[in-house]
Amino acid sequence: MKVRQASDADVDAAVRTLTRAFEDYPMTRMGLDPDNYLDRLTEYQRLFLTGIGLRHGRVWVTDDASAVAVWTTPATPPDAFAAHADAFAKLAGTRAALAAECEQAMGIFRPREPVWFLAVVGVDPDRQCQGLGRAVITPGLAAADAEHSPAFLETQDPANLAFYESLGFTVVAELELPHRGPIHYAMYRPAS
Repeated sequence: MKVRQASDADVDAAVRTLTRAFEDYPMTRMGLDPDNYLDRLTEYQRLFLTGIGLRHGRVWVTDDASAVAVWTTPATPPDAFAAHADAFAKLAGTRAALAAECEQAMGIFRPREPVWFLAVVGVDPDRQCQGLGRAVITPGLAAADAEHSPAFLETQDPANLAFYESLGFTVVAELELPHRGPIHYAMYRPAS
């Protein structure tokens, strides 16, 4: 499967993949209002992909967009997320305060130095376990290595840990998110 940088033409297919991949993910279930959950999740993924990834970061997809990796880079402006804070809060709906509390707790463990941040990676559930996740993540790792930059990611699914460790990441922090939320893992990959 060919992997390439995403363009605006990939948005609908990539959003569909990310929505399917994160439909039952612990953090999205916790952080988005259950009323019209799938619509909220779809719009959340669209906003993140278009407002952050394509505009300020780097996004790689498979040719059919069945796998997507969204990165922010050391060049991503620090206010890229803040510019969309109100829209993300609106999508969170009744869970906005909880989502903000979780975000604050997770932020404690984020690197202060510039990093390549694997913000979102998703593979369509029908295409998982075929190497597509690794395929779309690898170009971001290569770009980080070319810049001698560390990489960072977060996950709330312990089943992901071994996969990310195989890519050179190690768990640097682990905490239970507020209100009996899922366990949050911060993972770091040093510059090479």
